Amino acid sequence: MRFTLSSTSLSNRLQTLARVINSKNSLPILDSFLFEVRNNQLNITASDSENVMKSYVLLDECDGEGQFAVPNRTILDAVKELPEQPLTFEVDTEHFTVRILYQNGLYNFTAQNADEYPHTQSIPDGATVITVDGAVLNDNITRSIFATAQDELRPVMNGIYFDLTSESLSIVASDGHKLVRNKNFTVKSESPASFILPKKPATLLKNVLGKESGDVVIKFDNRSAEISFSEGVLSCRLIEGRYPNYNSVIPQNNPNQLTIDRKLLVGALRRVLPFASESSQLVRFHLETGKLVLSSEDIDFATSAKEEITCDYSGQNMNIGFKGSSLSEILTNLDSTEVVIQLADPSRAGIIVPAEQPENEDVLMLIMPMLLND
Repeated sequence: MRFTLSSTSLSNRLQTLARVINSKNSLPILDSFLFEVRNNQLNITASDSENVMKSYVLLDECDGEGQFAVPNRTILDAVKELPEQPLTFEVDTEHFTVRILYQNGLYNFTAQNADEYPHTQSIPDGATVITVDGAVLNDNITRSIFATAQDELRPVMNGIYFDLTSESLSIVASDGHKLVRNKNFTVKSESPASFILPKKPATLLKNVLGKESGDVVIKFDNRSAEISFSEGVLSCRLIEGRYPNYNSVIPQNNPNQLTIDRKLLVGALRRVLPFASESSQLVRFHLETGKLVLSSEDIDFATSAKEEITCDYSGQNMNIGFKGSSLSEILTNLDSTEVVIQLADPSRAGIIVPAEQPENEDVLMLIMPMLLND
């Protein structure tokens, strides 16, 4: 079997797919990419047994069809350093020898029998299907993934929750201290459905969708999901279990509103935070009309910091404490010029929303307060 393709196209696909492969695999064959030549295109598969990603490259020339497995490090190192040029593969599928010819040289190495490579089971008919714009999905995942937990006791908190209702698709992440909820009003369904996407496939999607636009089709049942995008398809096992009622923790009546330049607040937090206690990272907010005072202190090391910012605040004078690093993360993952922080009282969660919402979306972030020892 002989085929020719672009070195850059192959290298780009392999570098994306390589993120799927674990450093240690239960099956030795999973250290390899599966190459399948069919209908004048090369289909490449990478798997860690729970997540399987497939992509394809169109071939310039093709003589014969077949499949073989290629060690991931060998092929990655071979094509990574090559400038754009045609690569010609000559594969002996009986003896599993591979010869790659390029402009000024050649590579010889051994492939493996593709029959050993595990096959993915397709999702049965009757599964729920939703279609989301790729750029919007990428924004939502990027905005949410930092808020997922690493909790062995509650694995449902370790993923991103997709909640499809008759009015919207909500994409939610929370670790119990902070919460992100993205509502997309263009995607809805009369029959409610939901799933929890683990962190690894969410990260893989984020890396893939950043390079493209177009619709993404998500097909899922209660065990697994199949996510199709323009360059390929990702199949993954879902986190099983019931996600907590996230709407119940969002305070509804928040009369005290602070509108502030997002970058200004991030900068002030970064200056004040190094002087806070390393264990608690507590930053105190003192709010009064037109003014916000941030302060922090570490009694053990006799350090403290205070900074005053002019802002638009209407509400009662208030002292409230937040974990500085969590608040900084929240603000960094929003991209509006100004943010609105909505507060009820010092014992209830603070809600942070962009001053201008993205089109057809409602983005909300929440942070739990910390106790102040006045």
